Amino acid sequence: MTALPVSAWLDGTAPVGPPLAGHTRADVVIVGAGFTGLWTALTLTERDPSLQVVVLEAAVVGHGASGRNGGFVDASLTHGVHHGLANHAEEFDELARLGAENLAELTAFVRSHDLDVDLELVGEVTAATEPWQLEDLADGLEAYERAGEKVRLLDADAVRAQLDSPTYLGALVRDDGAALVDPGRLVHALAQLAVGRGVVIHEGSPVTQLAEHGTGVVARTPGGQVVADRAVIATNAYSHRLLPRLGRWFVPVYDQVLLTAPLTDAQLARIGWENRQGFADAASLFHYYRLTRDQRILWGGYDVIYRYGGKVGPAHDHHRATYDALAAGFRRTFPQLHDVAFERAWGGPVATTTRFSVAFGEELGGRAVWALGYTGLGVAATRFAARVLADRLLAPDSALLELRFTSTRPVPFPPEPLRWAAVQATRRAMHRSDARQGRRGWWLGTLDRIGIGLDA
Repeated sequence: MTALPVSAWLDGTAPVGPPLAGHTRADVVIVGAGFTGLWTALTLTERDPSLQVVVLEAAVVGHGASGRNGGFVDASLTHGVHHGLANHAEEFDELARLGAENLAELTAFVRSHDLDVDLELVGEVTAATEPWQLEDLADGLEAYERAGEKVRLLDADAVRAQLDSPTYLGALVRDDGAALVDPGRLVHALAQLAVGRGVVIHEGSPVTQLAEHGTGVVARTPGGQVVADRAVIATNAYSHRLLPRLGRWFVPVYDQVLLTAPLTDAQLARIGWENRQGFADAASLFHYYRLTRDQRILWGGYDVIYRYGGKVGPAHDHHRATYDALAAGFRRTFPQLHDVAFERAWGGPVATTTRFSVAFGEELGGRAVWALGYTGLGVAATRFAARVLADRLLAPDSALLELRFTSTRPVPFPPEPLRWAAVQATRRAMHRSDARQGRRGWWLGTLDRIGIGLDA
């Protein structure tokens, strides 16, 4: 397989701001120009337009997960209703309400600002490809309904009428809890809106040190420094490179995707997909896939790769064996697209916590706040995280900060080499679970019992 190893979402994007040169002052310095950092900059300046906000980005806007994800927009803040019930049962109803509210507000924001980001409110379909998965999907109906979502089950003929694959045995359809977007267009639209509000963004400005400075903080880069009253750490899977102690709260695992050439009308007619919903299969190690504006299929997921010591960076972004496995999965799912080639293949690190959802905290004596660990569902959840971070900075008595979800941290990961061993054991156990009709086994069962969020 020959494919260009670059995210298509960021093609043609223009620079947003020059590298930092010299010393400057700000009320808030934000490290990271992805969704978390930019939503936070917008939230802060909406609440207090007088704030001077500076955003420092090591590479370019959207360089991390924000510019390399699949563009699935999910209402859930807890990585799905099953994780929410398992890990946040006492707050589940409130978190479901907040998640639905957040998705509605994100949609309204895009509409009111007339953002050209290909937001499609098409829902999401989870397809069963093994008989045991049908029962699992049926068992999940009640949880989705409790979260206020409209869900329904389809038999094999009904789901194949929407998207035709010989592997489909049935499906669960979420009509209103999920959407699709072009994440590259969205992250750049947020950056342009922030600049329009007076936020200063410096690309090509990696922060080499974030430290206390007088009563505030200083963020140093190769070209200069920013002295500020407070800082926001919005570096997600790269956070341990900025402050190593943040590494205990997450592991960076790599996700890979393939992107096909544009399908002709005749090729697309072979599979249908008239409603353009996002799709995923119901395995523990699952594929996710969607159509883009120009009728390409983005196909990702299945495997996760962890580099010993949490290594991240361009040297680790690609994994040929995973690309080959993805291609094989695509051909099994859509044999009628045997003549469709892959033109892009890219990967990047996803930060995951032990509860599979975002965690919040403070460093440097409370002068720096952070949010990380969206585990692949951050396109919408980052907007909610920005609200939490803004409250920590501007409204510390906010009721939102009293939730256990926002005020407690997940179980920390062990240090190496136990971390490596635990991640590899979990990957193997998930493969075994899929091969054994979904039976959890002792390892995954143990993780479930001690509150580690692997129960979906």
